[in-house]
Amino acid sequence: MEGVTDAPMRSLLGELGAFDLAVSEFIRVSHEIPPAKVFLKHVPELKTGCRTAQGMPVAIQILGGDPGRMAQSALVAVSLGALAIDINFGCPAPTVNRHDGGATLLKYPSRIESIVAAVRGAVPSHLPVSAKLRLGWDCRDSIDENAEAAASGGASWITIHGRTRIQGYAPPAYWEPIGRVRARLKIPVIANGEIFSLEDFKRCREVTGSEHFMLGRGALGDPQLTLAIAKELGKEIPEHSILSWSERLERFLVHSAPFPQSSPHYNLRRIKQWLSFAQKTGHIDWFDRVKRSESIEEIQREISSFSKSTRPSIPPASTID
Repeated sequence: MEGVTDAPMRSLLGELGAFDLAVSEFIRVSHEIPPAKVFLKHVPELKTGCRTAQGMPVAIQILGGDPGRMAQSALVAVSLGALAIDINFGCPAPTVNRHDGGATLLKYPSRIESIVAAVRGAVPSHLPVSAKLRLGWDCRDSIDENAEAAASGGASWITIHGRTRIQGYAPPAYWEPIGRVRARLKIPVIANGEIFSLEDFKRCREVTGSEHFMLGRGALGDPQLTLAIAKELGKEIPEHSILSWSERLERFLVHSAPFPQSSPHYNLRRIKQWLSFAQKTGHIDWFDRVKRSESIEEIQREISSFSKSTRPSIPPASTID
């Protein structure tokens, strides 16, 4: 989710009240330990107790293949106030994989264990260390060994994306292996992948048996989906969280204002990126009408001209067993 789930978007989605935790974009650990300024640039919430303006905690995600440098990088994050460290073993980007990061580590379970153990050993025991995994590089059954390696290394919990690296983001996601791992491990297993509707969520919960879920692309494509899922899980959702797309864009600008990178050009690009993603995931069908807009005000006028004035509603939650 690099370049997509930035601080303004985390702040906006945190305001809706559906999420218990956000994970930062990954901070790459290569031949040098990232200095404090890199962490602060990518995770400005470190200046406010590592929480968004609404109080949602943010875990710092790091990516790399060297146990020692990963451990030292985690310590830099902790020194700045990190509340949790997440290790990325799932990024499928070829550039990242060629440089010994992300999903390429799925080919080496022993290295996963070593990296998790090094970070866990460096980070104070009261702070969680988690790992994000895919099912494997090219084999779905690899998740059994890789998940066990992360748990043996001391992971507080693991998140599993239900695809291999070779799959990328091509459907379908395979949730059955997530359920198999969850039933065996003694740590929480968070289910992730291909949750784009409330019906998807219900099927994922049934198949995996998980109590915890991570939404990425689904939450960006339809922020209202997070509210529906939270309601299904028994959370109280405030009425002010239910927004139209026009209202969402207005709130995004409000949340963008405090951050240094915020500018009319940057915000216009980010909004178009967001709306393009929403169209690709099937949650809006009108991006083509606004994609050539030259200002945010023009986008807002276009949306207002054809969108309904009423706010969307959240489907009622089914009975929770």
